[in-house]
Amino acid sequence: MFSILRKGTIIETRPLARKLGAFVALSEAELLVLERLHKRRRTFVAGCDLVHQGQADQAAYILLSGWACSYKLLHDGQRQIVDFQIPGDFLGLRSVVLHVSDHSIEPITDIEVTEVHGSDLFEAFTETPRLATAVLWTASRDEAMVVEHLVGIGRRGAAERMAHFLLELGARLSLVGMGDEGGYDCPLTQYLIADAIGLSAVHVNRVLRQLREQGMVTFREGHVTFDNYDRLAEFADFEVSYLDQIGPLLK
Repeated sequence: MFSILRKGTIIETRPLARKLGAFVALSEAELLVLERLHKRRRTFVAGCDLVHQGQADQAAYILLSGWACSYKLLHDGQRQIVDFQIPGDFLGLRSVVLHVSDHSIEPITDIEVTEVHGSDLFEAFTETPRLATAVLWTASRDEAMVVEHLVGIGRRGAAERMAHFLLELGARLSLVGMGDEGGYDCPLTQYLIADAIGLSAVHVNRVLRQLREQGMVTFREGHVTFDNYDRLAEFADFEVSYLDQIGPLLK
């Protein structure tokens, strides 16, 4: 039965398979187990939360298309965006383990996901321990990104913070075939970016103009263009190693 899988098939090129393949060289059997997690398809419209902070017994989701954000809402109504999710990312994975979601998730665009119950995950992990290891890698990678975001908000200047943010998004998108060192499509508004990197929307606009005028990066009409990738990376002190994208560690 495994002979139906060939290099470049739709299963192998799904965003999650491409992402996990950066850590584990998935076998045909493991790819088929991963494909079984995609059996419950759902769609959500932009602006309508699919996970609410404090929600119990929440399923996880795999993002197939579109963008989402995870955020914490404070009592005074202020919002801190924790991260943006792109195709290939898990949504609400911690809720499966913790039983109660510690954050909300909102689609930024219309999205398509697959709903994954805890029993589905545990069955897949039991059948293919290497797949469980790969998912653990994604969780560790997400934690490394949170550390970088904390450093950015706490210690980087506004322009360096913005540059690092755009470079990290570019690296993440390149892993799933949606970007490269030339740039990428990006649906984020300046208000969303402001909530993510701890600036006001006015300050975001000013910083983006500064980076554009310095010939490093242009963000216009939903597209990020790296005008001088190397210079921007040097300016932001961006070291991609924390994203661990150099190739499969497990063969």
